[in-house]
Order: sequence, then structure tokens, then C-alpha cells
Amino acid sequence: MSKEKKSVTIGWAFKNIIWPRRKTIFIGLALIIVSRPAGLVLPASTKFLLDDVVANQDMNMLKLILIAVVGSLAIQAASSFLLTRILSVEAQFLISELRVKVQKKVLSLPISYFDNTKSGALVSRIMSDVEGVRNLVGTGLVQLVGGILTSIISIVILIYLNPLMTAFTIVPITIFGLVALKAFGRIRPIFRERGKLNAEVTGRLTETLNGVRVIKGFNAEGSENKTFEAGARRLYENVKSSLTATAIVTSSGTFLIGLASAGVLGIGSYYMMQGTMTAGELIAFISFLGFMIAPIVQMSNIGSQLTEAFAGLDRTEEIMQMAPEDMKEERPIALETLHGDIKFDDVSFSYEEGKEVLHNINFDAPQGSVIALVGSSGSGKSTIAGLSATFLTPSSGIITIDGQDLSKVNLTSYRKNLGVVLQDDFLFEGTIRENILFPRPDATDSELDAAVKGAYVSEFTDRFEEGLDTVIGERGVKLSGGQKQRISIARALLADPKIIILDEATSNLDTESEMYIQKSLDILMKNRTTFVIAHRLSTIRQANEILVIEDGKIAERGNHDDLIASKGRYFELYTYQSRI
Repeated sequence: MSKEKKSVTIGWAFKNIIWPRRKTIFIGLALIIVSRPAGLVLPASTKFLLDDVVANQDMNMLKLILIAVVGSLAIQAASSFLLTRILSVEAQFLISELRVKVQKKVLSLPISYFDNTKSGALVSRIMSDVEGVRNLVGTGLVQLVGGILTSIISIVILIYLNPLMTAFTIVPITIFGLVALKAFGRIRPIFRERGKLNAEVTGRLTETLNGVRVIKGFNAEGSENKTFEAGARRLYENVKSSLTATAIVTSSGTFLIGLASAGVLGIGSYYMMQGTMTAGELIAFISFLGFMIAPIVQMSNIGSQLTEAFAGLDRTEEIMQMAPEDMKEERPIALETLHGDIKFDDVSFSYEEGKEVLHNINFDAPQGSVIALVGSSGSGKSTIAGLSATFLTPSSGIITIDGQDLSKVNLTSYRKNLGVVLQDDFLFEGTIRENILFPRPDATDSELDAAVKGAYVSEFTDRFEEGLDTVIGERGVKLSGGQKQRISIARALLADPKIIILDEATSNLDTESEMYIQKSLDILMKNRTTFVIAHRLSTIRQANEILVIEDGKIAERGNHDDLIASKGRYFELYTYQSRI
């Protein structure tokens, strides 16, 4: 049963996001404390200008007031600049830190998570979900505090100027605050859902762009356009819902604040006609009322931003709380040295509960041996290879490496001795050299040259103008299948692993290339424990043991000659391929 997803609380955000950056935020708060009162000098001066300076034609006081106003404006401008400069930079630094943390966390998750999650969706979660924190550490939170401070100071001055008029304005503003809080409570789950929808749409778009050749090959542009349009429409509906809630806040604010202003004008005018309020006092009251209302309206916008920030943090924290595949308490055994003796002891496996795909698999793979896995598609060969690579964990039974339970072994200490060449191996955008150096970027030129020659990569790179520095495009689109496969084998040669998994390593090669690669594979497999998954049975005749996998069970086992002599399933497969 899955755990209920918990929302990020203000206390959590304060402890994990705000408090570690308290020095920067305190500087921001200090600047706000300087900036906001400085901004109140101008409205405060209006009463004295009208009631004292103009009425008494006092030029000395006029000069003092102008100096005070200009000085306060300079202080406000300088503090606002420093506020934005310091906090915005800190916010962007935090975003970059969080992106790194989330990416690191994502890569620590088990293969099963990636099998069930689109890569584009993960990109969205790493890059977009964390952006909202700029409103917690950046100017957003500090401006919220500054707005509260300005409003409090303004309210105190307004009460001093006229308590009754102040009371009249506080009632509609309080109603506005309650409406805003209610609306933000509704908006947060909408923002959280938007992050999910954005990830889905981004994920599908990434798949579309990666599979553009298949789409065009099957004339399926129309179908893809409809799929993307449906996703974009769902995203639009989500945005529309949040805009509705935001519009309620804005329109109610406009109405209620306008109501308060109208009341102030009416009451103030009445007081002036009664002679109990001067023109300067009314203008000052209206000015301070504006300084009280403006931060409240601003706070409603900041509140929306903070709500979005918390929704993004909800989704980010959801990932951060996931258990990594290599937990020290569950995998305490670190392999100092690795020989490569692998044993499957009564191993069963299921991807879904109650649907077993491997049943009671038993075999030994001593150090330096070659174990070939053959059988029909979907029989379980790749699952056995995935278990050997620790991409999967047995549902029952034990796999051991050098006598140690593989499920208890630290993955880093095991996988640094592992080499994998897959049927559709992945190449990164960049040069051929960078792709071969991927497992060992610090390898020497002689080691690189040996891997290149061993996999016969030089056979085609010598014809390229840039040689090993040829840029191959995303996923190696500028290369043939055989060329990509040879780069993958060179990469495995350079890694110099103790255990190798070859999944159809020669499947994409023509006959001549296959002959060359088979020679390089013989070098690669020498003194290394090797698992070979092959449909081309001619490539595994020299295997120490061949396991024929059918329906998740070992139907036959033995070397090539023994299995041919027994005239079972392997004999059928081999003779059928020989006729072809």
C-alpha cells in the first residue's frame, strides 16, 4: 500500500530552505526595514507641505522637507537595488543546487523507476519544479515581510490621523484577506497538478522528437499532433482553473479596496466641511492608505507565487523521499576485490506481483567462464542478464558474487567491475572519442588506441575527416548500426571490467564486421565472466555453458556439441538458423 503524499509545510520550508540561508535573508530583512520606512517619508511630508509650508509660506521648512524626501528616495532606491541583487542571486544559486540534488537523487533510483517514468517528465521535474523556491529565498518572502511591516506602520499612522476612518477601511481589507487565503488554498493543488501535467506533456514531446524518423516513416504526424494537442489542452484547462481563482482574488480586492477608498473620500470630505480635518490631513490619510493597501495587493500576488513554490516543492520532495537502490543499511558489503564467480541459487523473479517471469533458476558462472543464454523472445534471457547486472533484484532465491549475497553488495563496488554492451546501446551526443572514453575519461591515449583497434572502430573512423573527433549527433544518428555497436564494444574494452553482459552484441553487424567483432569479443571475454544473449547461435559455439531458456525456466543446458547431440530445443533452433 502506497504512502499518502504529504504536502510541504511552512515549518518544513523554514527549516530546510529558509533557515540555512538565514544570513542572506536577514540582510534582506534589514534592507526592507530601511527601505519601507524611507518610502513613507514622501506621503508623511504632504501634510506639512499643505498645512504648514504653503499656509505659512515657510521656505526653510520647504528646503528641509525636500532634502528629507530626496534623501529618503535615494535610500529607498539603493536598498531596493541591493535587495534584488543579493536575494535574487541567492535564489538562483539555490535553484541550481536543488536541480543538482534532484538529478543526483533521480540517478540513484532503481531501473524500475525509469521503466515506468518518461525521461521528458523527469527533465521537467528536475528543471521546472524547483524554480518556485526563488519566491522563498528571493525577494518574494522578504517583500511579503516588508509589505506586512509597511502595512502595520501605515495602520498606526492612520489610526493616529483618524481612528474612525481607519476602522472603516480595515473591515473590507480583512474580508479581502479571508477571500485571498481561501483562494490560495484552492490554487495549491491546481499548481501541483500543473507540474504533473507539464511533465507529461514535456515527456511526450521528448518522445516525439526522439522518434521523428518512426513518425515520418509511418506518416503518423497527424496522430502525434492530436496527442500533443490533447495534452496542451489539459494543461490549458489547469491554467484556466488557477486564473479563475486568481481573478477572484484580484476582482474582490479591487472592489473591496475601492469601497474603502470611496468611504474615506466621503467621510474625509464630511470632516473637512465640519472643520475637524484639514486638507493636508486628508491628503496624508489617503497617501498612507495607499501605502497600506499597495503591499496588501502585492502580498496577494506574492501569496500566489509562494503557493506555486510550495506546489513545486511538494513534487520535488516526493522524489527526494524515494528510497535509492544502493542504501548502505541494505547493501553493507563493499567488494574490495572481485574475481567474478556468479551463482544463481533457486532464483525467481516477477515484474508484477503474482506474474512470475523466471522460475527457480539455478546455474554457476565461474570466473572467466562464458554463459550463453538462448531461447525464444520473451523467454527470460534479458531478465537473467538484468539480474546479473543488479538492474533487478530476485523476488526469491539468491544470486551470489564470489560467495557474497549480491542483494547485500554495495552497487558501486560491484558495477565498477561491470561492462555492458546492449542490443540498442546508447551513445551520447558528442564525438566518438568522448563516447569511448565515457567509462574512463582519464584513460591514456595508448589505452584508448587499444580499445579502438580491439573493436575495429578505426576501420571506419580512418575514413572520417575528423577521425575520433567526429560528432555523431544525438544517440549517434549519423552512424550505422554496426558502427554504433563497435563504439559500444570499444567502450566496454576500455572499461576493462571483470564481468561482461553482451546482449545481441553482433546483431547489427554485416558478415564482415561480425567476423572482426567476434575476434574483438574473444579478447574482451578472455578471463572475464561473460553472459551472452544471442539469437545468432553461430556466435556462441565456444561458450562454456549454454542455457536454453523457455517460459522462464532452463529447458536445456550444456555446451554446443552436447546440446546438438541431444537433439532437443537447441538443436531445433540451430538447425533452423543454419538452413536460413
